[in-house]
Amino acid sequence: MLRFSKSLLLIALLSACLTGWAQGPSANDAEKAISTKMGGLRKLADSDRPMATTQLAMDIRALPAGERKVALANGLANLSTEGDFGHDTLQEVATTLAEALKETPVHPSGNEPAAPYLELAQLERYEHVSVTLGDPSFAAAKATVAALEKIRAAADFTLTDLQGKKWTRSALRGKVVLVNFWATWCPPCRKEMPDLNALYNRFKDQGFVILAISNEDVSKVQPYMDKHPYDYTILLDPGNKVNEQFQIDGIPKSFIYDRNGKLVAQSIDMRTQRQFLEMLGHAGLK
Repeated sequence: MLRFSKSLLLIALLSACLTGWAQGPSANDAEKAISTKMGGLRKLADSDRPMATTQLAMDIRALPAGERKVALANGLANLSTEGDFGHDTLQEVATTLAEALKETPVHPSGNEPAAPYLELAQLERYEHVSVTLGDPSFAAAKATVAALEKIRAAADFTLTDLQGKKWTRSALRGKVVLVNFWATWCPPCRKEMPDLNALYNRFKDQGFVILAISNEDVSKVQPYMDKHPYDYTILLDPGNKVNEQFQIDGIPKSFIYDRNGKLVAQSIDMRTQRQFLEMLGHAGLK
């Protein structure tokens, strides 16, 4: 599976739209305005993002069919999962992306379904939205997502923390383990870390462990942690082997394993404390 950082993927999607605008007379002000508003979503208060996201979904839906419409719908889908903006908002976003793909199917690159189909399949599976799309590429994307979940359920690793201690996931049977992939440069990652820390301190006496994995060099991770001294375990994956094992295609992502080592919940993006609590409930923590 092709792997991107979430921010880089969004930049690529919006750059594709801007390239199209620059090269042809078919570009219009509505598309440019949507792209600009999408670029400002992270600056909005969380309370304002559901309405703004829903309006953007409607605006994209009203655009003429084409690759730029698909790119904008996919970019909005990426942004819409950065927190707890409500099921209705996510449903509007998913419907917009599905309709854009019905109008303009996207051909796969290599053996993998195209990114918009994978995004839509993840929204359906993990955000529990309804999707009506009879495209074989969407069926293939759903199969890919299901297969990847099995890989992540069985994944094991040993990594070293900032103090030099080694941690192995399979050795933590009897504990509830949250594996989190993050980076110091990632705004949604940084935003969810205080909530993760609060939950760790709330449940650590019940055998709750957080293993937060960064593929950055210690020279970047350690100074960040010195400024933000969270209490849970930070692991280093300098060779990117565990990121590749989990096939991480954007961060943050979190995976929760119960006391028997079974994968019981996962997120495709940033989560709030309320959302993390819901996930932890599947492992028996409340």
